[in-house]
Amino acid sequence: MFGLGLPELIVILVIVVVLFGASRLPQIGEGLGKGIKNFRKAMKGGEEGEEKKKEVEK
Repeated sequence: MFGLGLPELIVILVIVVVLFGASRLPQIGEGLGKGIKNFRKAMKGGEEGEEKKKEVEK
């Protein structure tokens, strides 16, 4: 995974906690999860839209 080991991941986690604070981490995680969900939904919808265009052209 990008050549990151356990020590590097711990350092990144500590930096994130210092920057945002422990109380904001759940909000950040929730926002990130919603963003990924919406992205996947949009990607899936884009594929369905292309299939519908092909059916209409036939």
